[in-house]
Amino acid sequence: MKRRDFLKLGGVVAASALLGRFPSMAAAQMSGRRVDFHAHAILPSYADGLKRLGIDAAAEEGFPLPQWSEEAHLKFMADAGIDYTVLSMPTPHTYHGDAALAREVTRAVNEEYAALCRKYPEQFGFVAALPLPDVEGALEEIRYATEKLGALGVKVASNSDGVYLGDPSFDPVFAELDKRGALVILHPSPARSLPREGVVTGGVMALYEYPADTTRAVVNLLANRTLEKFPRVRLVVPHCGSFLPYMKSRAGGMFRLLSAMGKMEAVNLEAGMKNLWYDLAGDPTPDQMDMLLRITGENHIVFGSDYPYVLAPIVLQRKKALDEVLAQRGQSGKFYMKNAKKLLG
Repeated sequence: MKRRDFLKLGGVVAASALLGRFPSMAAAQMSGRRVDFHAHAILPSYADGLKRLGIDAAAEEGFPLPQWSEEAHLKFMADAGIDYTVLSMPTPHTYHGDAALAREVTRAVNEEYAALCRKYPEQFGFVAALPLPDVEGALEEIRYATEKLGALGVKVASNSDGVYLGDPSFDPVFAELDKRGALVILHPSPARSLPREGVVTGGVMALYEYPADTTRAVVNLLANRTLEKFPRVRLVVPHCGSFLPYMKSRAGGMFRLLSAMGKMEAVNLEAGMKNLWYDLAGDPTPDQMDMLLRITGENHIVFGSDYPYVLAPIVLQRKKALDEVLAQRGQSGKFYMKNAKKLLG
């Protein structure tokens, strides 16, 4: 089969298509390279796009866009011993009520990510942003980004303008992703309405709202059985599973009660959580690792740095401590390489 015929198969439909477009993927799979699944690039198309959309990142997130350059990111990877990074667009997401403009900005961001990955094919791959809750725009972008730009999959927000993952209106998007066996990286987004005045958790989103909204989205996905309907989707939950380790018993008990009352279908929450993937972005202390392992197995955990939102010196310090723990537990090879190969392939 000729290379152009391979590419027609689509970005994440077949490993051969991925490897043909990004040589680094072949290297990552063949030589056991260390992969970072949670990192961002702050590209001009993104910063300019937010201005066009009328989105103030500092006001929405309680945190300004960090400084980023390809040189600094490559240096960080070298210092951290990371061979390959799967980049995703950060928050805020590219939708602010104008669907046409959101499509335009999202396409520009994905084009620039693809150009960066073509420039550094051995170091970078990317998952495409989608202009959700615009479903038709998202379907168009999935096809374009995976088939034309070589995206490894897509990034989705926990909620898009108040519409959460698991909402039936997103089923066509998940059906398309399921058809492609897609890698899907989840990233939190602030809830539409938050108690900000006098409430510390309503200020900087990373303090509480990010893990809270991630948890809300995943519980909604599981309650609506979205991933049971579309089982080929490979969904990565960020930040050590957020609050899901606590929700295993809490939501599990409530789901059984609600099912007995006829208010929802029976859901096997524990099985659903085990089928998800989880990255270690944040502060993966031994306590957090132990909690995460209560809801999943060692074979579904991958590394994430959250660079550049977490500054390089802090990531390096945390990673040094993490590496010591992983080495003691014999988990380094799994979390950095073996699981990455399975998730990407």
